[in-house]
Amino acid sequence: MLIREIKPSDNPIIEQIIKATIVEFELPILGTAYEDVETTQMYESYQGKNEVYFVIEENDIVVGGGGIKALKNNTNKVCELQKMYFSPSIRGKGYGKLLIQKCLDTAKIFGYKKCYLESDFSMEAVIHIYKKYGFKHLNKAIEGTGHHACGIWMLKDLDTNFTN
Repeated sequence: MLIREIKPSDNPIIEQIIKATIVEFELPILGTAYEDVETTQMYESYQGKNEVYFVIEENDIVVGGGGIKALKNNTNKVCELQKMYFSPSIRGKGYGKLLIQKCLDTAKIFGYKKCYLESDFSMEAVIHIYKKYGFKHLNKAIEGTGHHACGIWMLKDLDTNFTN
């Protein structure tokens, strides 16, 4: 298993993984990453300052990914943990925890103070993991993500550690 930064050639497979996962879990199409233009051009979408998208490779095949990007229209050093999706073949292997930690460590290096994320109620297993990493539930979304269909909003102070 390898975690590395995304390459242009990874775009089609990451798009397929994201969209297939959304369909698999019967998540809404509208208002989610499914219809987000970034999903079709993930490499290009994470080339700005203090943003990165990582992919997970297993046996030289891209099987998942997740990224960090500044929260739009936010000047308080808040980033967003974005587009974290995995092929069914790697779920339950602990790779997600490794990727979350890599993203959070990178966010700290970039100078972010807090990390925000959005999810869906049906993603209970990953929400449990986010809680272990110190994410706390919010009562409403932080504006500017472009995804209005998510019902779970969480925020983590990047100065706090997690309990694994």
